Amino acid sequence: MKKSDFELLVAEGYERLPEWVRSKIKNVALLVEDEPSTEDRRAEGLSDEETLLGLYKGIPLSARGEEYGVGMTLPDTITLYRLPIEEAAGEEGKDVRDVVAETIWHEFAHHFGMDEGEVREREHRRGGF
Repeated sequence: MKKSDFELLVAEGYERLPEWVRSKIKNVALLVEDEPSTEDRRAEGLSDEETLLGLYKGIPLSARGEEYGVGMTLPDTITLYRLPIEEAAGEEGKDVRDVVAETIWHEFAHHFGMDEGEVREREHRRGGF
């Protein structure tokens, strides 16, 4: 899939978030890369057989104090990794657009302050996306 087509799926996946969720999102940039960098793989403690579908970097809403945003504040980032998402979709027999939407939901849960365990528990209770 071309990167431009994937980026359209990312925009669509963002729009699939409920309006009440989107209205609370503050200062976050959605990015697309082909694969996680060596530095990000190392920081996440991934083995050679593991990869990431997405990665949130920033200060979660739950951790932002009164001083957040005073002066120049770079946005948090959520990076979606095109090739691993496409591969996961194929392995799971899912549409790429659904894996993109699930990954966006997962990473924005981190933006709202949930750790990995909390995110996975909510995903389990939701029964997937």
